[in-house]
Amino acid sequence: MTKELILMSDVEGLGLEGEVVKVSDGYARNYLFPEKLAVPVTQAALKKLEKNKLEREARHKKELETAQALAAALEKISCTIAVKVGESDKLFGSVGAADIVASLKQQGVELDKRKILLSEPIRELGVYPVKIKLHAQVEVFLKIWVVGE
Repeated sequence: MTKELILMSDVEGLGLEGEVVKVSDGYARNYLFPEKLAVPVTQAALKKLEKNKLEREARHKKELETAQALAAALEKISCTIAVKVGESDKLFGSVGAADIVASLKQQGVELDKRKILLSEPIRELGVYPVKIKLHAQVEVFLKIWVVGE
């Protein structure tokens, strides 16, 4: 026997939030209901889903606006990181995401280091464009100047 349910969040292999799906009674009773991933199709559930959808859209819009404002601020900043160098301008160590975050923090910009997309640490002096993903729809390149002390 099957039940019609409304998914309250994305379920891998089944569907996305808000979709009406048909599943077996056991799957609904033993997994979807206890994990609060789905509810039976009722008027109250449809209203709750609509409310959640509006809240999520408002939150998403606010996050996008914040990310766009931060991207505009980052485009105006150049980040200079001074590092110790040895003979022939060889770096002692490397410059990573944590160093970039620390340099940006000194300039008054708070950023999570997981948003900085470095394929590998910087190991030479020079200018490097570093991709920063602030939001799913907002990416910005930041110029990093690595100079010797």
